[in-house]
Amino acid sequence: MSTLPQAVPVTAGTVTDRLDPGISVLNALRDYRASETAMRRRTRSSTGMGETDFLALRYLLEAQHDHREVSPKELAVRLGISSASTTSLIDRLARTGHVRRKPHPSDRRALVLEASAEPDCDARRTMSNTHQRMMDVAQTLPPGDAAVVVDFLVRLREAVDGIDADQQG
Repeated sequence: MSTLPQAVPVTAGTVTDRLDPGISVLNALRDYRASETAMRRRTRSSTGMGETDFLALRYLLEAQHDHREVSPKELAVRLGISSASTTSLIDRLARTGHVRRKPHPSDRRALVLEASAEPDCDARRTMSNTHQRMMDVAQTLPPGDAAVVVDFLVRLREAVDGIDADQQG
């Protein structure tokens, strides 16, 4: 029976000689995910939001930044929740002033969702600060390195997404 090397936290600039590069990369990714999870927990705690509410608001803020409109159905698909759960979620976020429902610009029967423009919103401010700090780090990458990182993350996501497909088929 073989044993895997112990996970060693990897920090920027540290070379982990006893681990192969693939293990070092995956350990660094796990460390990042643990930090991101802890940050999201702190943000949810300080804003009083649940995980799904937080993810919904983050998605709506990203869409707003990209000048995209989001329908309740698109939000439900993105979050992997039912239409009934989506309605409850939107009601909750609207009641707390985080989200507004607006008429769809070209389909008068439909609605689109947008994050509140309230600049003093704790959740918005926290997400914006976090995004800026992450962007500051990402922008230090030379274009070639950024392309390698993006390619790696896309392939890693595809590998993880393929796990469900392999298990079902």
